[in-house]
Amino acid sequence: MTRQVSVWGGGFWLSGKTREAALDAARELDELGYSRLWTSGGFGDGVPSIYGEVLDATTRLGVASGILSIWHAEPAATAETVRGFEENHPGRFLLGLGTSHAPVVEAKGANTYAKPYSRMVEYLDALDAEGVPAERRVLAALGPRMLTLSAERSSGAHPYFVPAEHTAQARELLGDGPLLAPEVAVGLERDEDTARAIAHEYMRGYLALPNYSNNLRRLGYGDDDLAGVGSDRLLDALIPWGDLDTVVAGIEKHYEAGADEVAIQVLTGDPFTFASSAYRELAGALM
Repeated sequence: MTRQVSVWGGGFWLSGKTREAALDAARELDELGYSRLWTSGGFGDGVPSIYGEVLDATTRLGVASGILSIWHAEPAATAETVRGFEENHPGRFLLGLGTSHAPVVEAKGANTYAKPYSRMVEYLDALDAEGVPAERRVLAALGPRMLTLSAERSSGAHPYFVPAEHTAQARELLGDGPLLAPEVAVGLERDEDTARAIAHEYMRGYLALPNYSNNLRRLGYGDDDLAGVGSDRLLDALIPWGDLDTVVAGIEKHYEAGADEVAIQVLTGDPFTFASSAYRELAGALM
């Protein structure tokens, strides 16, 4: 599979206040040659238009849901949306699906988080019945069971918040064919104190979610690494930071470990800004 370089984005892409700036950023990513934009948000939670708007605003850039929660989107409605994107922009939308996290799901009050693996199997069965092909979907997968399911029932896996050692293990489980597209957060910041402060604050929220912390425990990280904002040891494993050469070397570790595509997330300390110059630098170095 040809190596791809993509972008992962959060709040900047979803806020109505930054929507025009986001569409300008998408056009720039398209021109720079990035393969795909991964961005979060569902089809029914008030931000469904970002996927279609980015597709309409660009000519080549792929778009992926990273990640649509199966607890908050009915399969029939999901399938209808995917069919619409495919009709208007053939081959450019990839449906990313995930089981989310118990605290997130239960905080919304609509579901009890139980048997997430079985729930995913049922959801995929429903998408099959609706005619959504496996090659147009990918699963957020961290553990062995979900990684195996992603190879069997989708085009591959999109792990999030993982070090390169997880990418290597995921490739071994997936085999040679399926897509492996990890998200990798980076800090193009030479000042160590600033870089670590931004990265640790980013880590804080994810370490509080059990799916991520349990996955890191499987890789050998313990309580000292996972408490609060996380240890420096964990930060250095997860988040390449420093000058351009150092950051690129950290991203390259994932390709060397078996990734086909890396979804780069440049950390700035403000989720509602877009690090345009950093993405231009990375495009020049990686493509």
